[in-house]
Formats: sequence, structure tokens, C-alpha cells
Amino acid sequence: MNLNDILTLGQLKKSSYTSLTVKEEMRNNLIERLKKGMPVFDDIIGYEQTVIPQIERAILAGHNINFLGLRGQAKTRMARQLVSLLDKFIPVVKGSEINDDPYQPLSFYAKNKIAEFGDETPIEWVERSERYTEKLATPDVNIADLVGDVDPIKAANLKLNYSDEGVIHFGIIPRSNRGIFVINELPDLQPRIQVALFNILQEGDIQIRGFKLRFPLDVQFVFTANPEDYTNRGAIITPLKDRIQSQIFTHYPNSIEIGRTITRQEVKLTDAQKAQIHMPLLIEQLIEQIAVEARSSEFVDEKSGVSARLPISAYESIIGAVERRILLNGEKKGSARIGDLLAAIPAIVGKIEMVYEGEQEGAVSIAHKLISSAIRSLAPRYFQDFAEIQNKKSPEVREKYLKVSQWFENGNELTLESDISEKEYVSTLVKINGLKKVVANSIKADSSNTDELLMEYLVHVLAAYSMLDKKVMESSFIFQDYFSSIMPKA
Repeated sequence: MNLNDILTLGQLKKSSYTSLTVKEEMRNNLIERLKKGMPVFDDIIGYEQTVIPQIERAILAGHNINFLGLRGQAKTRMARQLVSLLDKFIPVVKGSEINDDPYQPLSFYAKNKIAEFGDETPIEWVERSERYTEKLATPDVNIADLVGDVDPIKAANLKLNYSDEGVIHFGIIPRSNRGIFVINELPDLQPRIQVALFNILQEGDIQIRGFKLRFPLDVQFVFTANPEDYTNRGAIITPLKDRIQSQIFTHYPNSIEIGRTITRQEVKLTDAQKAQIHMPLLIEQLIEQIAVEARSSEFVDEKSGVSARLPISAYESIIGAVERRILLNGEKKGSARIGDLLAAIPAIVGKIEMVYEGEQEGAVSIAHKLISSAIRSLAPRYFQDFAEIQNKKSPEVREKYLKVSQWFENGNELTLESDISEKEYVSTLVKINGLKKVVANSIKADSSNTDELLMEYLVHVLAAYSMLDKKVMESSFIFQDYFSSIMPKA
């Protein structure tokens, strides 16, 4: 029988429909997906062996879930995608505020409706996307918002006594009956409000004013929270945490390769940007490494975390810098350069929370340090012997890089402007004696990394290792001799 043909309780009884709890629905649909080898989540990368198996086990166990992790770890995205595990449609008593099951009505309205109409009680079908509710926990959330309260206007309009259940205005949790209810940033909910969730989680009951309600609510609860010591705004009170059966820890990407995949998936680019702008592998790696450096920096508050939104915003900022350069120079295409990392600074400073020492240094200064650290960290990937540069037992290695530094020792200076054309960019770099030869023996890693990009990168690496002096201006870099003063010739 087609769902559109089932419009009354009597017709529903004659159909093959079986009423299931929301957790049974999710469990059954998950089992089907696992049997068929289908993924539970779309576009969730890096959690395949860690977080996702824990979520699957929690759903199979019928648990309420708390995602615990720092910001930018896809907690809310995963919660929203759980709706795909619900049945496509379920029947409810038509007009019910709390998605009353026609077989097991809970509300005063639905019970009266069925008592009055019997098998002729009208029903309607609710699509699964309408069974997802999300609430951001803020200090101003109250009991009435979550659970409900007496509605004097409803009492007056319906001419009901205040002791009549018909005067109740249900809150967001009862209205999420037979669905998924998500509370984001649970620690921000006031402790006295968290207490109100105890009985709901344990017994499925709600308490509204003086009414003796015993509603066995059918709700899949999902909470998201930062670690309890993340801020001083609040914490999950222990008795509530005890009632959430599965606490699942999320995490940042375990490698910059996973980070690159996530960033490329999430960046928003126009068709013109995709066609005109080339993003080399090296630049993508540096963007991810900046986030890695920030997460371990002594100047950045590790309890706050560094969101995955940092590399996403940085990537988009660099694309914007390349596009601007193309327009200024009248070029048709362009490629990102090391110098374009300066364009990512506004994205970096807006995504990190600093400790006291970092505040003293200044946000922009810390951003420059993070970029320099990223450049230094990735150097061995492209110049394998670079780690031996200061080792006196490897004179041949030192000699190779000395040929580059000698150009600067002879009084030459390299200025790389951010907005110079591609032709000027190449001609400026090839002036440095020995630079192209060193790069020719480097690890290309990917065809997207041109010789010119690696030449520029090597100059920045030499500066990061204090072998050249680098001055960072508003829209340019100036490189001068510094190596000879700290590294005497053998």
C-alpha cells in the first residue's frame, strides 16, 4: 500500500507498518548499511579508524552520544548526518505537536483525538529531515525552552482550566519526540538547566510545572562539547555526564595529507578561480603545516584548539591573493607562491587563541612565526640533506648550499614583491648563482611544484634556518647575507 493511501489510523492498522523507537530505526538502518558496505557519513575524512567505528558501536548499543572535542572537528556535521539513519517517513497523529505515534499516543491532544475518532483518526507522514532538531546551548536557555510551560494564552482561547493538560506549551525536547535532538556546546548550559535533563535521559519523563506527566519520550540525544577545561564558561555536570552512555572523542587530522584532503573538500572557489589559479602541492602542505605548528605552539592556547577552518580560510585567502595579482598584471593564469602565505595572515590571526606570552608578542608576529616554522618543518621533504647543513662532518653538503649563500655574501640582495608578474618572478630568482642547480637535485614530490617555486622555497628555508637574513615588509620579502656571520667557512 502506498503511503499516500494511508490517511487514517484504521488504514495504518491494515498495512504492514510496525512502530519502532527512533533508536531501533537507527540501529536497523545502520545494520543494513554495514552489511552492504555503505558509509554512514559523507565527506567526513580522517575518522574512518577512530571516531566512526565508535559512533557505529554506540548506535548499535542504543546509546545517547556526546561528541567531545575541540572546535573545528566536525562534531555538528556528524550529528546532522545521523538523520540519514532514520526511516524515510513515519506516521503521526495529524496536528500533533510532539509527533505522537498513532499506536502509542502520549499527548492530551492525540489521546482525545483517537478517543473521539477511533480508526478514523487522521494521520500524516513526517519525512526524516523534519525529525532533526538542533539547539545551541547558551546561558539564556531556560526550562520552558527545553521542556515546556503553561501557556496562559492557549488556556484563555480554549477556555481551559490551568489544571488541564491542554494548556501545556511543549518545549523543544518534547517536540523532538521520535527524532534526533542535538544540543551544541553543552557546557554552556547552566547547571540548573542541565539538571532538568537528568530524568529525561534516565527515564524519558518530562516535568512541567505541577502536572503529573509521565511521557516516555522517544528521542535520540546527541550532545557536542569542548573538553571541560576548555574555557571558564562552564562544564558538563557529573551526574548528567554519567547519564550519557557514550562519550566519543574527536580529533584533528592525523597527517597533513588528511588535512589537505579536508581543506580541498571544504574550500569555496568560483569556476573562474578553479580555471585560472594553480595551487601547488607545496603550498597546500605549508597551509596544513601552519595549522599543525599552531596546535603545538607555546604561544597558542592548546585548550582552545586550532580549528580546521584555519587552513580552509588560509587556502581561500591565498587564492584571492593570486587572483588579485593576475588582475593587476593582466595575466590569464597564475600560480600560488611562497610569498602568498602573507595573504593568509588575516585568516591565521582570526582562528587562534593565544596565551599571555602570545598576546604580548602580538597576533601578527605569531602568525609570521608559525609560517616560518612551517617552512622549516617541511624542508627535509624537499631537501633531504638539509638537516646536515650545520654538521661539520658533511662538508660536501655545506659546500652545496654555500654556493647559494655566496651570491648574498657578495653584497647581492633579493627582493620578492608579492604582486610582480610571473615573468619578473622567474627572472628575479634565476639571478641567484647556484640556486637552480641545487633545486634540480631536490625532491619534486609532485609535478605541480615548479622549479621556480622550489627556488623561492629554498631561499625561505635558508632564512628559516638563520642562514640568510629575511626582512618581511608589507608586500615583499628582502633577503640579504647572514650565513657567513654565524657559519664560518671550513
